[in-house]
Amino acid sequence: MSIALLSIILLVLLFLFLGAGLWVAFSLLGVGIAAMALFSDAPLGLVMATTFWGHSNSWALAALPLFIWMGEILFRSRLSDDMFTGLAPWMNRLPGQLLHVNVFACGIFAAVSGSSAATAATVGKLSIPELARRGYPEQLVIGTLAGSATLGLLIPPSIILIVYGVATEQSIARLFVAGVLPGVLLVSLFVGYVVIWALINRSKLPTEDISATFREKLHHSRRLLPVALLIGGVIGSIYAGLASPTDAAAVGVVLALILSWSSGTLNRKSFIEGLMGATVTSCMIAFILAGASFLTVSMGFTGIPRILAEWIGSLELSTFTLLAALTVFFVILGCFLDGISVVVLTASVIMPMVLNAGIDPLWFGIFLVIVVEMSQITPPVGFNLFVLQSLTGRNILTVARAALPFFFLMVVALVIIAVFPGIVTYLPNQM
Repeated sequence: MSIALLSIILLVLLFLFLGAGLWVAFSLLGVGIAAMALFSDAPLGLVMATTFWGHSNSWALAALPLFIWMGEILFRSRLSDDMFTGLAPWMNRLPGQLLHVNVFACGIFAAVSGSSAATAATVGKLSIPELARRGYPEQLVIGTLAGSATLGLLIPPSIILIVYGVATEQSIARLFVAGVLPGVLLVSLFVGYVVIWALINRSKLPTEDISATFREKLHHSRRLLPVALLIGGVIGSIYAGLASPTDAAAVGVVLALILSWSSGTLNRKSFIEGLMGATVTSCMIAFILAGASFLTVSMGFTGIPRILAEWIGSLELSTFTLLAALTVFFVILGCFLDGISVVVLTASVIMPMVLNAGIDPLWFGIFLVIVVEMSQITPPVGFNLFVLQSLTGRNILTVARAALPFFFLMVVALVIIAVFPGIVTYLPNQM
């Protein structure tokens, strides 16, 4: 049987499993079993057992549940209220005023949660009713939230960067540091868009004058201090080489518990809810990773990744052409799968051709995460769209239309890091 026919059979089988509503982990496992049983003489049970254990027994993977738990703790704290209060007085001079609070608040919460959906829900619960009460245009309120919440996937500590690092055997610490400048780039693009929109559409914005002295601004900003300490404790310890991502995750959990306790939101109920929420999410991701690792090994036995990489290489595509094709591929795939599933599902097939094209796997990790961010605001399975739909009561198409400008801003970010790859690689090379 030809490799082309084999690839088609396995791809059709995967979409049949997913279309039938089978869990992503079981779908990946089922395709891997079919590939090995039909097209390989390797001992199926032995390979499955050793693969599951080998990919689950990873110290780097221990950071995953800890960062998820940290996000769950902060999700149940007064963090969003503190961020809104601390940031709002500084935004009044910028065109667009309080719309920028959405962008910066999402950027800050992204740096302590690592989750896109949690960022959208936490910041949106406070900012949507507050900005609506002040008369800000709903479309831009939804759009800034939808776009900026995706920063939870990129700004460290990012759950999806941990998954990518484990799946591709890349340094998680270097990936975390590599995500900092691209995250700043996206925040700058979002702020710039809001400023330009506000200057063109002055009549659509409320004419409120919330003046505050410098002393008053500093007084409000004191509520940002605990968040700054948390970010500094987690990211600073990694960048300074004082802690591994797993050690920093443990520090983050302790600091999050202290922050929640000091704000009066930590009690027996919130502690148990946060712990159980982190357990459920961590188990789901670990299960998907286990299924994906077995699929990766089974693909190696079939020889599909190697032959596909050689075929791509024979086409002699330029690096930019290959990246453009992969961008379209990942965005389409992201319309039907969540970001983590996209990463683990494609790693075994994509990475050989990426390496064969001479693309830095560290740089490609950031590139991939930005593309996955784009898929978070792309219907029909854009998780950020679902979160904002539930918060606003608007239909999914209205929310998607509001998020569309930010989708194109992420495309601009992709072009910038492709032309200037040093934006991604500069900080990791300083470690």
